[in-house]
Amino acid sequence: MGWTAAFAATAILFVLISGANDGATLIGLGLRFPRAPGWAVTALLAAVLFAGPYVMGVAVARTFTGRLTELDAPGGAAAFLAGVVIAVAVVAVLSGRGLPTSLTLAVIGGITGAGLGSGLPVSWSGLATVLAVGLGAPLVGLALGYALGAVSRRVPSSSRMPRLVLAAHLLAYAAQCAAYAVNDGQKMIAVVSVAVRVGHDGPGAVGPVEVPPAWMAVLVALFLAGSLSSLTRVGERLGRGLVITRPLHVVSAEAAATSAVLGSSALGSPVSMTQSITAGVVGVAASEGSRRVRWQSVLSMGTAWLVTLPASMTLGCLAGLALRLL
Repeated sequence: MGWTAAFAATAILFVLISGANDGATLIGLGLRFPRAPGWAVTALLAAVLFAGPYVMGVAVARTFTGRLTELDAPGGAAAFLAGVVIAVAVVAVLSGRGLPTSLTLAVIGGITGAGLGSGLPVSWSGLATVLAVGLGAPLVGLALGYALGAVSRRVPSSSRMPRLVLAAHLLAYAAQCAAYAVNDGQKMIAVVSVAVRVGHDGPGAVGPVEVPPAWMAVLVALFLAGSLSSLTRVGERLGRGLVITRPLHVVSAEAAATSAVLGSSALGSPVSMTQSITAGVVGVAASEGSRRVRWQSVLSMGTAWLVTLPASMTLGCLAGLALRLL
């Protein structure tokens, strides 16, 4: 009963934090477009997030539960729980110090470290591949954002342009939501799936990823609650730290981030949607000149990202060692 409660509480907290971190960023960027209806932006994200695992599969969720560490063994579920708790703690501490970071990167480090500390086999080649793709995705988003931002400045204006750009925004935003559902959002599916399995079978090995519609609906509701709770704070960060003002630039940033994340999904590697969005926004802003980017904010986020992986892996390893002593 204690393990079931611990996993359930961790899963709920994790989904709420994912919404506050990822969902608020997605909705915040969508709302930066003039005349974008807030209810439509939020409803579109919810619908795509719910349908995503059934339409596009759960390959990335399986990466969290089996590609980093061999969790399908006795003690695997406990190591997974420890890694997720460590990831949440690291993100909370860094965010509290004004250094918003990647929850996805923290989960990768936490699970790997906890598996290592627990004596479970770690797939170093799998980890290296995931990290390489994770590093490449923001760089791709940055380059695409810069290129699309430069091209968008040359698009001729016309009386139909506002409607065409609004349609392009909704299409790009829908694709961005789909990219999140098929990639970064699946860390929530992995956590909830393990929690549900522990509730049925007790702690032990991490089993296959399952997505019953009933708990997927609860997941989406919790995610939206977390998103709306921090929407104002994230909106202010998008406005102060990363400046994009033209509607076409918003579309360019969305397209850049979407392309980077979808490319990573084809490899089954989780990447941070927040990182990719940030990179796309920086690239678009830089296409108008380096002064358009508030580099201090970018440097703060970059520093947090560099700290996140080693911190979460080290603490996860210590947590894993503690589990072995219990």
